[in-house]
Amino acid sequence: MNARVAAPALSPALEWINTDQPVTLESLRGRVVLVNFWTFDCVNCINLLPDLRYFENKYHDGLSVVGVHAPKYDYQRQSAPVLKAVNRHHIRHPVANDPGYLAWQAYGVQSWPTIAVIDARGQLAALLPGEGRRQETDTLVAHLLDEAAANDQRVYESSVTSARPEARMPLHFPASLLATDTSLWIADTAHNRILECNHEGRILRQFGSGNPGYWDGRNQDSGFTDPRGMTIVKDALYVADSGNHAVRRIRLLSGEVETVAGTGVLGHDLPNEQVEPTRVAMSAPTDVAALGDKLYIAVSGQNQLWQLDLNRNKLGVLAGSGQFGNADGDGVAASFAQPTSLSVIGQQLVVTDAAGSAIRLLRLLDGRVTTLVGKGLYDFGDVNGKRDVARLQHPLAACADARGLVFVADTYNGKIKALNLRSGELRTLNLPYRFQEPSGLSLAAGALWIANTNAHEVVRVDLGSGQVKRLTIGD
Repeated sequence: MNARVAAPALSPALEWINTDQPVTLESLRGRVVLVNFWTFDCVNCINLLPDLRYFENKYHDGLSVVGVHAPKYDYQRQSAPVLKAVNRHHIRHPVANDPGYLAWQAYGVQSWPTIAVIDARGQLAALLPGEGRRQETDTLVAHLLDEAAANDQRVYESSVTSARPEARMPLHFPASLLATDTSLWIADTAHNRILECNHEGRILRQFGSGNPGYWDGRNQDSGFTDPRGMTIVKDALYVADSGNHAVRRIRLLSGEVETVAGTGVLGHDLPNEQVEPTRVAMSAPTDVAALGDKLYIAVSGQNQLWQLDLNRNKLGVLAGSGQFGNADGDGVAASFAQPTSLSVIGQQLVVTDAAGSAIRLLRLLDGRVTTLVGKGLYDFGDVNGKRDVARLQHPLAACADARGLVFVADTYNGKIKALNLRSGELRTLNLPYRFQEPSGLSLAAGALWIANTNAHEVVRVDLGSGQVKRLTIGD
């Protein structure tokens, strides 16, 4: 192996999020350490978390994982939302926020995510950028642990977990919802389940056991992981099962849950009509929408929109080259930056392009993609006004009504905004309520329904009176 150098010390200026004891590399001598540089908005960082849990479980007797959160957005410089993200993703290793990029610069990190691998003597063994490197990392960790044991340097005690958990509530980071004239469907995301409720919040049925998993079944005898966007087609509810990298279908009459696209395992396949949709591995689908017999899928981890023909059971790319970007164009000539939500208006799709802080429009007749709000991948803010000056900060949801008004969850600004498609004007709704990373919206029954994610709640806004009501969710 190449000669190693001493790993830079973790700066005492780091803000530790979920532990009272700052972590030092000196205190971890004798253990192999993975320092994970991440940011909680990044889908690739989220995709890497199951690998870290795998390593923590497999090498509990010699490995420590430390998270260093290096923010992209102004909002993420605060410690409170980082703790929310740590709890949302069930992270139990110590995490520090690095708003000044001190550790980021000391280690020479250039992209999210990146893992720094440190041997038992405190030497930097490798810097591994990107996701999808489980086998390579596994081999390196095993080698370094064996090396430490051979040199009588290995410490075998298990790591101490770190936690500042949320208060127990009926919902746990609900990320999406779908309202109809009579029902309310909630993606209770961190509880790994879908709830069917009435408009008052009474739970009628649950789909998913509540534990993360991937199996078909009926009602609670099925498994979801990090479920998100939903849509109804005829007598079925379709769900973007983001953590399982699949699209699931719930037959509403019987409660049967089945997979219609994806393999249940992270992948980056390109679909084509010759391959069964359930054999196409995808990355982090986050929303679904439907028009007629076509199901549209926001494949966030591949920066694309896909289309599933429900009659023919054929899957294909609708738009997006797969490159991370914000270029307008026709079909695959356009590029997206983590498309997260979809809403149908007429023969068009409104697309929330989260990492571009943008709202995009896709014309279904010819696949033309245009930008309604947003300028660049690192050009974000909290500015109302005409499209050319308006700015958002990592919006995660939008829903459109037939009049051409698009409601936007401006997530990292903690606001609900409205974009008029005719005038091009963006404005903030003056609502007497505090929103904490709102990330799901739905329109039905004269109301705007909001998943107020970091407050673990669903809020109903009466569009006639402007009255805001928090729903009580329960049996």
